[in-house]
Amino acid sequence: MTKRRRAMAIFGGCLAAVAAAAALAKSPAKPPATPAGSMFITDRGNFRILVGGQQVGKEEFEINPNGDNWVAHGSSDVQTADGVTHVSGTLQLRSDGLPLKYEWATQGKKKASATIDFSNLTATIELHLEGAKPYTQQFTFNTSPITVLDNNLYHQYAVVARLYDRQKKGPQTFSVLVPQSLTPGTITVDSLGDQNVDGKKLEELTVKTEDLEVDLFLDGTGRLIRLAAPSSNAEIVRE
Repeated sequence: MTKRRRAMAIFGGCLAAVAAAAALAKSPAKPPATPAGSMFITDRGNFRILVGGQQVGKEEFEINPNGDNWVAHGSSDVQTADGVTHVSGTLQLRSDGLPLKYEWATQGKKKASATIDFSNLTATIELHLEGAKPYTQQFTFNTSPITVLDNNLYHQYAVVARLYDRQKKGPQTFSVLVPQSLTPGTITVDSLGDQNVDGKKLEELTVKTEDLEVDLFLDGTGRLIRLAAPSSNAEIVRE
């Protein structure tokens, strides 16, 4: 396994791990207003996926209100040893951050898709793999909040950043599901406060598992600007 491929596996797989740019060149419709009192904010943009300073992929995403709920959608194209892999995911959330439904699909060397329905602390997954019968599995989490961090869909860290309670402060533990890997677990999120990054004041959050740490950097409006996984020499940068 090459160094680049190994780094992507670590960053994309342990915690989680594009539509054409011409689509963004069109005049976008005015984004819906952010509902008062919601923990989320309306956002859209693009990330460059870098390993060792070299771009290996890109992601386009949108986070928008949908009635009383929210929808976070993203799609990415990542270069792997087997060619380009395309991944898309759509997460429906309540305004308090509780996940309701998640749908993902991937196309590359193989095709796969799944629908996940959340009910309180239980997630029911219906998985479709190319050339195989549909497969159903349930996971029950011990605690809430529950968050989704899927492979190579990094906008989902923006949802994690909104779930962090800044009034409470200190380390906070969330249940997490990595859908493409069918992996449940936990993450610990903490704030390191404001940092000077390339002359800009950005809030830094850390997201940790037992063997990986990811640093998130957000601007004053709460938008995710950058992610970094120093141990794998990978970073995700907002265009």
